[in-house]
Amino acid sequence: FSVVCTGIDSSFLSILLKNKIGLWQMIKMQSGTIFNHMNCIINFLSFSSEVLEAIENVIQEVLESLSKKKAPVLTVTRRSDWRNIEFKDSVGLQMIPYCTTKQIRSDCPRSAPKFALMLKILSMIYKMVQSNTYATKRDIYYSDTQLFGSQSVVDNIINDISCMLKIPRRSLHILSTTKGFVAGNLSYTEEDGTKVNCTCGATAVTVPSNVQGIKNLNSHAKFILIVEKDATFQRLLDDDFCIKLSPCIMITGRGIPDLNTRLLVRKLWDTFQIPVFTLMDADPHGVEIMCIYKYGSVSMSFEAHHLTVPSVKWLGLLPSDLKRLNICKDVLIPLTKQDQNKLASIQKRPYIACQPMWKKELEIMAASKMKAEIQALTSLSSDYLSRVYLPNKLQFGGWL
Repeated sequence: FSVVCTGIDSSFLSILLKNKIGLWQMIKMQSGTIFNHMNCIINFLSFSSEVLEAIENVIQEVLESLSKKKAPVLTVTRRSDWRNIEFKDSVGLQMIPYCTTKQIRSDCPRSAPKFALMLKILSMIYKMVQSNTYATKRDIYYSDTQLFGSQSVVDNIINDISCMLKIPRRSLHILSTTKGFVAGNLSYTEEDGTKVNCTCGATAVTVPSNVQGIKNLNSHAKFILIVEKDATFQRLLDDDFCIKLSPCIMITGRGIPDLNTRLLVRKLWDTFQIPVFTLMDADPHGVEIMCIYKYGSVSMSFEAHHLTVPSVKWLGLLPSDLKRLNICKDVLIPLTKQDQNKLASIQKRPYIACQPMWKKELEIMAASKMKAEIQALTSLSSDYLSRVYLPNKLQFGGWL
């Protein structure tokens, strides 16, 4: 524990550990304010004060334990435990009010390093909220790569902190690295005043890194189309799909969506209340990604209300389309053992029970033991997707 603590800011943890009793006495003398030793004049917005207070409460509990000569612990929710998750059709996968938890102990050789790293990141968050500055998860990792060890360690701790404090990650002034793109009939103003026009052309606009801060959203789009893959997204851009049929907004998370892409889809749906369709590969991976947009994920279920879009519809590529369109068997791909396990897992999830048509499509995939990429439609014609498939689906209601 002490070795790991050397990477933690002295004003936050080193002083805390070296002078724990004196700090506790000082805290009691100064009406319980635990960060007066920073000698900062704090001017907060109301929510920033709440974030700081939440962090201070955690540290106060640590100090109380130290003053009583007890080993401090941090209590975090078991975020990936299905026992802590419930399904609600109007929200998706959400965390239940009373969850099973685990303790990150400072006196246990296995958990002490994580305990120290959580305090380190809490100190960084505290300073960012104070100064109204932001950092990405990668910024935090690269601030001390030797201390953190890997990006995944940082990602996991940040999610644990967000869940522990019951505060959305973006309110902790931590931004995700964006990989998604958006294009089509949409304009907005970023937090710094930059005006963005996502006109449909050869290039798309990167999803903003601070979705919460964008404003003045304007669009005449009739629907939103979420596209699984970047290659398909770019092909639709090249075919001017956004304007040929009717104005629309296209978004891609380029595979499994990052947090910002999911936040943007939710913000667009909240703002414009227009239909949201998904265009995915007809395989278990594509179905999984679609379910993340619609129902959320287990690991981020504590933020379901900000991330899920329950109205999402499955537009394609449907397993039933493969037979209906007489797709050549040469372009179909056998399901791997991993695919079959993923498919079986999805079929058991609680939200599939309330989607009988989805369930039927998954049964078709399981029975055929075949999958297909969206690109399989090019076996019919090079522009079949944008010229025939999507227009017919949208015109005649071919979604589930």
